[in-house]
Amino acid sequence: MIHTGRTIRLAAAIAVLVTSLHAQSATARGGAASIDVPTLKEWLTYIASDELQGRQVYTEGLGLAASYIAGHLERWGVRPAGEDSSYFQTVRVLGVRNDSRSSVTIEVNGQRRTFKDGEGILLPRNAGGRQTVRGDDVYFAGYGLRTSDPAVDDYAGVDVGGKVVVWLGPEGPEGAGAEVNRLLSARSRSAVDRGAIAAIGPPPPGRAGMTTAAAGARSGGRGGAASVDFTTAQRYDRPIPPVATAEDDFFEFLFSGSGLTYADLKARAERREPLPRQPLTGVTLTFQIDPEYTVVTTRLSRNVVGIVEGGDPQLKPSYVSFGAHYDHLGYRQTVPEGGGGGGGNFGCPGQTRPTPRPGDIVNNGADDDGSGTVALMGIARAFALGPRPRRSLLFIWHTGEESGLQGSRYNADHPVVPNEATIAHLNMDMIGRNRCDDPAQVDTVYLVGSDRISTELHNASEVVNAGMAKPLTLDYEMNDPADPQSIYTRSDHYSYAAKGIPVIFYTTGLHRDYHYLTDEIEKIEFDKMVRVARLIFLIGERLANLEQPPARDNRGPRAGRGTRGPLAP
Repeated sequence: MIHTGRTIRLAAAIAVLVTSLHAQSATARGGAASIDVPTLKEWLTYIASDELQGRQVYTEGLGLAASYIAGHLERWGVRPAGEDSSYFQTVRVLGVRNDSRSSVTIEVNGQRRTFKDGEGILLPRNAGGRQTVRGDDVYFAGYGLRTSDPAVDDYAGVDVGGKVVVWLGPEGPEGAGAEVNRLLSARSRSAVDRGAIAAIGPPPPGRAGMTTAAAGARSGGRGGAASVDFTTAQRYDRPIPPVATAEDDFFEFLFSGSGLTYADLKARAERREPLPRQPLTGVTLTFQIDPEYTVVTTRLSRNVVGIVEGGDPQLKPSYVSFGAHYDHLGYRQTVPEGGGGGGGNFGCPGQTRPTPRPGDIVNNGADDDGSGTVALMGIARAFALGPRPRRSLLFIWHTGEESGLQGSRYNADHPVVPNEATIAHLNMDMIGRNRCDDPAQVDTVYLVGSDRISTELHNASEVVNAGMAKPLTLDYEMNDPADPQSIYTRSDHYSYAAKGIPVIFYTTGLHRDYHYLTDEIEKIEFDKMVRVARLIFLIGERLANLEQPPARDNRGPRAGRGTRGPLAP
């Protein structure tokens, strides 16, 4: 048979149509196979475009992104979970003034002194709700540091649960390593995370006398009634463990009955010499937290929220939650002189920033977190169009992650579904590249938090990945509590973990385009992003079909660098 050119073109067109119909049929069926490269690429082309202006919070560009996501959810039949039957949860970010009446009283061997907030001691402006915290068990933890180096661990062999922790030192001990630079500013939070009921340290380097200056600023030096002491998307009226910074006068009295001389300890800390660690006997600290909060400003943003209801009448009141953040950094007003080449905290030693396109001032955030945004869209569509699992599913695109986890913190305190009904939260942020653009990382995804609250969750994740046709390499390096990037506390999953909800955070790691103008769609590894998204879908599907939710044993981080496979129960 002789084929004319027209016949060949017609046959080719029919073949393309058949292939397209097969692809559309697979998509219409939903399930993991419906998460594919062409669809995610189409969505990300818009989400990471200049038209969305870098998706900074409170901007038109972020609003366009929210409407784009919501429009797709409506098309797929995902049920709205926001106010007034919409896909939007209003996030209120409050600017608050605190006219503090708080104080800390020290009793040392029967002698007592009270230090008012701003007079020798300084409490955070966001000090939580009114309460009295009394600590009879006070522990001096040296530098208050725990690093990946066992030689620099002020908590070794010590349980500080129920204690007040005190620490000193502007820099940490000699030879502590580069990771200390991050850990120094988190020492009070680290003590509280370990169960301390309160923590006290000195002011940051070069800021001695700050409590006196702060007191003056609060008593008329504010600059008018509109001044704001802190902004928050969380409830600020709940009691939290007190943390404080104190001046020399406070510490001199605190150590006066301990057998330790504060002047000597301070000098040794400034020389970065070893410090002792010991209980301060005969000492009682009483924190009288007495704030007077006034809301001065309110700014509004929106989470995008949708629900796919479960198919089991008994289990559908419980939820598996999936999250990503859809905001980014917006415009950069100035381009580095001479293009790129600058440094930056992007975790890739020896690499420098690339050169942006001439005149480019839009931080498009293709990977951060455009990749997570469109992957979550694909997961939502896969569940909406495919077989429904037994439990219900919540999908939430968080606003304001780049501004302090605003959207997730707001939803954790004002949840669209009850926290107690949420059996797990799966969060994705930057899942579209190889760490430091290393081709050897093509199969690697980093998991954080999977073991901390629920060992069963961690093990279920491992089993699902092992059952995939092409398993990924699950790397737990960033799950180490001494990880210098502190990934566990830096994305939206942490807001839910703080409420006791088991979490898994997925990322493929940082690269030299992180938080930079050159985070563009052309650099996305779409095949890898699809594999990660399908893994998250399958893990969520397994959790949503379990008869019982993963048990919360709260054993803390055990998976780390080199960990493979399930953990022992």
